Amino acid sequence: MGILFDAIADWFREMLVDGITANFAGMFDEVNQKAGDIAGQVGQTPAGWNAGVFNLIRNLGETAVIPIAGMILTFVLCHELITMVTEKNNLADFDTFNIFKWIFKTFAATYILTHTFDIVTGVFALAQQAVNRSAGAISGSLDIDLALTDLEARLMAMGTGELLGLYLESSILGLAMNAISLCVFLIIHGRMIEIYLTCSVAPIPLSTMANREWGQIGNNYLKSLFALAFQGFLIMVCVAIYAALLQTVTAGTDIHAALWGLAGYSLLLCFTLFKTGSLSKGLFGAH
Repeated sequence: MGILFDAIADWFREMLVDGITANFAGMFDEVNQKAGDIAGQVGQTPAGWNAGVFNLIRNLGETAVIPIAGMILTFVLCHELITMVTEKNNLADFDTFNIFKWIFKTFAATYILTHTFDIVTGVFALAQQAVNRSAGAISGSLDIDLALTDLEARLMAMGTGELLGLYLESSILGLAMNAISLCVFLIIHGRMIEIYLTCSVAPIPLSTMANREWGQIGNNYLKSLFALAFQGFLIMVCVAIYAALLQTVTAGTDIHAALWGLAGYSLLLCFTLFKTGSLSKGLFGAH
C-alpha cells in the first residue's frame, strides 16, 4: 500500500512540476512578445502603421476640415490687414513695406494650409528615425529563460506542498501577466488612435499660425504633434530599461522572489508606458 501512495505522490509531483514549468514558459512570452513588437509599432509613421486609416483621415481632412480652415485663415489674414492699416493713424504713418510682409505671410500661411498633411507626415518621419535607431539597443535582449535555468531539476527537489503553492502562485501571476499584456496592447494602439484623431483636425490649428495672437493655437498644436511623435522614442527607452532589468533577475535559491521580480518589472513596464504620454507633453510644453 505504501508503494501505491508513493507512486501516486510521485505522479502528482511530476504533474505539478510539468504545470509549473508550463506556466513559467508561457507566463512572460506574451508580454515579451508585445514588448519586442513595440519597436515595429511605434517606429512607423501614421501612413505606415495603417495606410487605409491614414488615407481615410487625410480624405476627411481635405474634404471637410480644410474648407473650414480656409475660412479661418481668410478671417485671420483680413483681421491682420485691417489692424496693420489702422494702427498707424489710418495710413498717416504707414510703411508700405508692411504690405509686402502681409503678402509674404499670406503666401506662407496658404502654403502651410495646402501642405498640412505633408508637414504632419514629416514630423512623424523625423521621430521615426530616432525610434528605429534606438530599436537596435534592445534587439534580442528580452529573453528571460536565462534567468531561470535548471528550473525542472530544482522543482523536483521541492516538497509536494511547496510545489502546490508555487503552481497556484504561477497560475495567478499568469493571469496578471495576460492583463499586463492587454494593457501594453491598449497603450500602443491607443496612441495611434490619438495620433489619427490629432491629424484629422490639423488644418484648423495650422491655419492660425500667420497671426501673432491666434498663432499660439498653431504653435501648441505643433508641440502636441511633436510630443505624440517622440512619445514613441520614450516608449522605446522604457522597453530598453525593461530589457536591462530582466537580465538582472536570477532565480538563485528563491524561485518565488525571481517570479515576483519578473512580474514586478513587467508591471513597471506597463506603468511607465502609461506615463510616457504626459511626460512627452510636459517635455515639449504641450497642453
